[in-house]
Amino acid sequence: MTEFDDRLRDSLSKEDEAFLRELEDRRGLFDQVSATFHGPLRHFTWIANVVVLVATALGLYAVWMMFQAETTRGLILWAAAGWAAWTVQIALKQWIWDRVNLLNVLRELKKIELRLVRLEDR
Repeated sequence: MTEFDDRLRDSLSKEDEAFLRELEDRRGLFDQVSATFHGPLRHFTWIANVVVLVATALGLYAVWMMFQAETTRGLILWAAAGWAAWTVQIALKQWIWDRVNLLNVLRELKKIELRLVRLEDR
């Protein structure tokens, strides 16, 4: 640790220390993902996950039907449906992981903010 880190650590109150320790301890993947199910966008997260499951099922069904198609037109239509379902799934998963990343960045900014406020108080 540097001298600056030591000064920052010394400037924190006991409550700030406990809060920062709690933030640093909850770094597991499941904790990060479960954090998206809380807060103002929790309803969108639930909806996105349900739509991901539905899109996955539809994509699998479309691929299965693509192999069962008897005409070239049917094959192309089922392949397009499978492609569309998988594209929806990928887009929603990307939004979910972007949300996880945003919450991690906000957590780190909160830690920096707490440390800076404590330094200003001194």
